[in-house]
Formats: sequence, structure tokens, C-alpha cells
Amino acid sequence: MLRQLPRIYSTNAEILSKDFRKVPTHQLYTKLGFINHPKQGLVHWMPPGWNMVRKLQTIIHRHMVGAGAEEVNLSLFSSAELWNKTGRWENTELFKLNDGETCLAATCEEEITELVKNQIASYKSVPLLYYQIKEKYRDEKRPRGGLLRGREFLMKDAYSFDIDESSAMETYNSVVKAYHGVFTELKVPYVKAEADTGDIGGSLSHEWLYLHPQGEDTVFVCNSCGTTSNMEKTFSFPHSAQDCKDVSVQYFTTKDGNTLVCAYFPSDRVLQPTLLKEEIPDIDLKNTNSDAILNRFSNPETMLNKKVVRIMDSRLTSRSHFPDFPIPFVNRSFITTLTDIPIVTAEAGEICGSCEDGQLECSRAIEVGHTFYLGDKYTDPLGCTVQVPGPNGVTEERNLMMGCYGIGLSRIIGAIGEICKDENGFRWPAAISPWTATVITNGELAEDVKRKLESMNIDMCVDSRPKVGIGKKVRQSQAMGIPICIIVGNKYPEIEVNVRGVGKEEVRMVHVDEMGEYVGEVLREI
Repeated sequence: MLRQLPRIYSTNAEILSKDFRKVPTHQLYTKLGFINHPKQGLVHWMPPGWNMVRKLQTIIHRHMVGAGAEEVNLSLFSSAELWNKTGRWENTELFKLNDGETCLAATCEEEITELVKNQIASYKSVPLLYYQIKEKYRDEKRPRGGLLRGREFLMKDAYSFDIDESSAMETYNSVVKAYHGVFTELKVPYVKAEADTGDIGGSLSHEWLYLHPQGEDTVFVCNSCGTTSNMEKTFSFPHSAQDCKDVSVQYFTTKDGNTLVCAYFPSDRVLQPTLLKEEIPDIDLKNTNSDAILNRFSNPETMLNKKVVRIMDSRLTSRSHFPDFPIPFVNRSFITTLTDIPIVTAEAGEICGSCEDGQLECSRAIEVGHTFYLGDKYTDPLGCTVQVPGPNGVTEERNLMMGCYGIGLSRIIGAIGEICKDENGFRWPAAISPWTATVITNGELAEDVKRKLESMNIDMCVDSRPKVGIGKKVRQSQAMGIPICIIVGNKYPEIEVNVRGVGKEEVRMVHVDEMGEYVGEVLREI
């Protein structure tokens, strides 16, 4: 495929002369014509950047269809009635219309569940797996990092519906396999990490991340069992006996308000509240106002119907200095104490909480995807049910089990640009580069080269601009991250092929008749 050289291909000499490693990546995107920011956090996609998006879309389409998914395109708007039923209408990040009954759909769990509820005829209609690729928004207070944290972004979101948990996990695993396919095809190392479900909810989730020092997420990997998890899901034990003197406490309650939860931890460490859910699944982590919580347990008469659970971090000992218990009149029989429970944020070098053998290694990372098993978190309040045959011919009504799965396309491009960059410019994977090959020529000798590349279905741009030297053309192609640059010059039919891809860089002179085989071999590697 012959692409037109972008008309806005005006990379100036000042930019070309710089060490690109010293230029912030988000500035390179705009200076090289990939995107434009009309306002901080907003994005106009320019031709080179949009070429990359289209290629990434094609990869995602192929792997999602391979997992049995069907593509849909849901409305931009969503009804307040649905969001009220799921308890999410009061979310302060929603953009709500003046009618007070509609919002812009920041995420589509409510709408897709209502759609499935109204469309399915019987239990035989499932499993269902729908996906779409669409622009989303976030009410980001401080946009930064270009494509990595903006107010709008491109996202693939998918939703699955199954008859029971076992079937739902099969679907979840098939989507996980598709994600592995997508990220493997991009040839940039990635990790899948156990993660907290957060505001989306559910009981299982994984983050998909690229490791990079500039990432905003933290990932821990055990050097023995290989368990990989993010900061909220990593529990660890001290690597040696620690003399913890000062102890802090944070108070919580269960969601029914009948149990006071006291979390004790070393004062020099950070409590990780999500780890408390492993011990007390119905803990309310949203209310952290200690005074308000303790006030609910200050009446001796009402305490007869309440309980107290004390959780002691594994780093505490009998020699630690504990704060006074704030409720003196509690009957000891109402108090349960759990000891040796890791509830603080893990640190590198500590013992893995999964295998209790290996040590944890810590890395910064950029999240680019997330998969969730939701169960009936949305199908129950929205009444998305089916009648299922039971014993003796009696049917039972059953909530469909749901999963949701996201990939951030713009985040992938932003993250790979951050990772795959050197002093000369970007080094895109061939699978998503703006175009695969730049053919540089000052004459008509490139026709054979063009025909061979077209026969291989390789997209290319021919740079035959007059009054622009070969050196600058090569430099511009490198800056744009084009993996192959072919120079057709005076030594024709010998041509120069510059390869500059992910994990491979070389320059080789080849005969034009051998070029196709060589280029094909290179593309399989990069």
C-alpha cells in the first residue's frame, strides 16, 4: 500500500538536531505531527498518529473476534434511571445533561446490561460477548503526560454475559488469551498483574501494564513463584524480625455498621486498605473518618449489638507500643483479634505473601488494559435475568454473570512511545508504525522497489522531495519511528536498507531482487 507522505511533514532542523531522549515524549508527538492538543487534555489525531490507531484497531478486532466477540457501537448517552439502580449516579466525574436524567456514558456497564436484558429471548441466547472501540472521557483535574493522562482517550471496552460463574470464567480466560495475543503482537514486553476491582466492582481483576520508570503504577513480582500484582493487591511479610515500636491505627466499619474494624500497623509504613478485604469482605473502605466512626460506637447500650475486630499487621510484636483502645466499656467476648496479617503496602525485598519463599521485586509501570469479573454486580440491580430449567421441570430465575474488559488504545501508543525511544526518535513496533517503510529516492529508480513492497502488502511512503538531502530524509524517517528505511541511490540495483525496530538495528546493502525476502524476514522480528 502506497501512502502519501504527510503534507505536514515539516520537522524542523532544530528538532532533528536534538537528542530525542531529552525531549518529553508528549512534546515529540506534537512536534512530529502525530497529534495536536487544542487544549490541555484534549487530542486531535493527525494522519501519522491516526494511521497507528487504525492499525492497532485492526489487531484488537482480529483477536477479539477470535475470542468469539461481536462488535457493537453503543450510544454516547445513558439514562440516570439505570445509574441510580446501580448506585453510581452520584459519581462526581459524570458529565450530566441539564435535564438531570441523562449523562455522557463514561463507561457502559449499565447500558449494555439493559440492552442484553431487553434482547435475550432465553438462557440459550448466552454466552454473549460484545465490544466496541470508542472515545471515552475522564474529568481529569490535572491532565499530563500527553496521551497517558488526558480528558479524552480511545478505548476498547467489552462486556460478557454468561449463565453461571463457571461459564463466565471460561469467557474471562478466553478474553485474557486474546489480550495476550494483542500485546504479544506488539512485541513490547508487558505484564499481567493481579489488581483490585476498584469502583467498577466485582471479585476478580487483572491489570495489563508496560514496565517503565516513568509509570504511575507500582508492580511487584516474586522472584520465586512469579506472582505479579499491583500495589493494592500485593501482601508481604518482613524479611527479618523487625522491632516495630510505634503503632498507628485506622478505624473502619462493616457495610451494615455493626462491626468496628481496627487496623493496627507500623507508624512508619502505609496502610493498604484493600488488603483488609481479604479478611473482612464486607468492610466499608469509603468511610475513613475516625471520629465519626468511633462516635457510632460510643453508646454502651447500643454496643450490646455490635462487635469489634482488631487486625494486627504481621510486623507488630508484643513489644510494640499500641495506642489506647478508644472504647473502654466493650465486653472482651465481643472482640476478635486477628494477628500476623500483612495489611501495609509491600516494599521491595520483603517476602512474597503468596509462596512465603521468594523476595519481591518492585517496578514502576504504565497501565494500558484492565479485565474484570463482575459477577452479578450490575445484572442483579438491573434485573438482567434468564429462566433456567431446573429439576422436575421447574424453572428458576437466575442473574447473568458478567465480565468487562478494557484496552486503552491511546494509552498503548503513549506508553510504547515512552518506552521505545532513543536519541534519534521513536522506534515503533512494525505492527503499528505510521507506515512500515520509507523509500528514499531522488529519481525514478524506485519503481521496482515500490512494486515489490506493494506485492508484499507493505505500506510505505516514498520520499522524493526535491531540494531535501538524503541525510535529512533518513533523519526524519528515524524520528518518526519508521522501522525500515530503503535508500535507492547511485548503486542501484544494490540498495541500502536501514532497519530500526524494537530490539533490532542494522544497515545492509542488498540486491533489489533479494530485498523482498530480507524485508519479510526483518518484519517477522520487529
